[in-house]
Amino acid sequence: MLTRIVRMTFKAEEVEAFIELFNETKDRIRHFEGCQYLELMRDYNDDSVFATYSHWENEEALNRYRHSELFGEVWKATKAKFADKPVAFSLKGFIQVD
Repeated sequence: MLTRIVRMTFKAEEVEAFIELFNETKDRIRHFEGCQYLELMRDYNDDSVFATYSHWENEEALNRYRHSELFGEVWKATKAKFADKPVAFSLKGFIQVD
């Protein structure tokens, strides 16, 4: 499994439009082949900062989504609302630490 986190900072006047966009597209993303989980989180201290937290079967599944028409549509609309460059990273499973 691959966990993907994308931190995004939006222009204050675009926050509500982004939330609407997410609500309109979340089910299509959640049902994209290989997506196992998708959640939107809001920063505790800054209402214009959000993060998506998603689980994918593997890197290939994430890349199929990232190269899909759906992603192109959603990302184009999302990035137009940014106030700052997004930060994205992928993680493997949990590491046992004693």
